Amino acid sequence: MTANTCAHCGRQCGDPAGGWGRLGQGQPVCHPNSPDRPDCFVLVTRGEETLGSRLTEVRSDSVLLSGIVGSTAYGLALPGSDVDQLGVYATPTIAFHGLNPPVGKNASRVTTGATEDITLHEAGKYAALVLQMNPTVTELLWLDDYETRTPLGDQLLELRGAFLSAKAVRSAYLGYAASQFHRLEARGDGSFSADTRKRTAKHARHLARLIHQGLELYRTGSLTIRLADPDWYHAFGEQVANGDLGATQTLLVRAEADFDATRTPLPDHPDRAAVEAWLHDVRAAHYTPPRPTVETRTS
Repeated sequence: MTANTCAHCGRQCGDPAGGWGRLGQGQPVCHPNSPDRPDCFVLVTRGEETLGSRLTEVRSDSVLLSGIVGSTAYGLALPGSDVDQLGVYATPTIAFHGLNPPVGKNASRVTTGATEDITLHEAGKYAALVLQMNPTVTELLWLDDYETRTPLGDQLLELRGAFLSAKAVRSAYLGYAASQFHRLEARGDGSFSADTRKRTAKHARHLARLIHQGLELYRTGSLTIRLADPDWYHAFGEQVANGDLGATQTLLVRAEADFDATRTPLPDHPDRAAVEAWLHDVRAAHYTPPRPTVETRTS
């Protein structure tokens, strides 16, 4: 074994088998597969810093699952598009018993960079969002490739069907598509600046994508993240940006009719017991018993 020194935390690692990533100009840094990186907050994959030192509040070894989502995953990214990374992390179990437990806003970490945005949700919050079928977080469970995978992350992937329920899928995907429509409706007839046109085209693309993916999930119980015909979505976005707002309304009305006409294989309710059991495993894995106190005797 040969030892390398992490350019970020200064520790040495003796694991040459996947224990190192590269930061900047070939500088070695701790890699998620390295067993010798307990205090390094850098997570390196695909040769770049992906969950970097900007996220010092989340240790890299607490990330259970992460991947590239958004436009890059859909095949809709344009030159200059940001790369969006989404992940799930586990907080040390003892933190839930303090004065500031990681719930609500304290259970998410968002970092915005020049070309990359990183969002991490604590395991409990993530599970709650997916039970509601929030499309933005649900897609993490259906990617083809992942930046980070751990045994608990693999268990989460195996559990993805347990989160599904017919009412939640319909409500979430149609609801998010409708919110995109209302954004477009508020902008008027297309006579706006070039920057606003870009945002309009983007919202129209995502409205169409949400409808397509929501119907697929509702019909089959499975979700394909990579779109088969990205050019159609780009053309639709440009059509709406040029002033054809009616096309989005037509698509939305048709989608509601399609949901009504579909016999879904999805259950009425998610398997909350299975999700709860996974979360218990997460809490058990991240529980460190307190050190015994030493009594001081006075003579």
